[in-house]
Amino acid sequence: MKLHASSTQHYQTVTGYFPGGVEINAQPYDYSLIVMPETPPRAWPVASFEQLTVEHFEQLLGDTPDVVILGTGERQRFAHPRLTAPLTAQRIGVECMDTNAACRTYNILMAEGRKVTLALIVEKPVQQS
Repeated sequence: MKLHASSTQHYQTVTGYFPGGVEINAQPYDYSLIVMPETPPRAWPVASFEQLTVEHFEQLLGDTPDVVILGTGERQRFAHPRLTAPLTAQRIGVECMDTNAACRTYNILMAEGRKVTLALIVEKPVQQS
């Protein structure tokens, strides 16, 4: 799905999403990544939701966001509180959503000027045989 352009052109904006990936400023990505408004997207070494660890969330602390939007793939899943504890201990909110909802929510919060981090788990689509 393509998303509409807005006045946030100089920020890292989700411009589309598709099975197995997303577009940030019209650049496709087919791997898990971290997106923040004012810095280029960076790879996030998470292959699947089931492989999430405390260390994955600790990587987000250095960005000092107000809120982390976790895109969990095709369906919404909730990270166990012990995994997100490093963030919640610093009063950083963590919201879990399916990837499409996470992308839309990130764009809204970013456009409002919020200090938001989008952490997307991009899983490879299952090949039908």
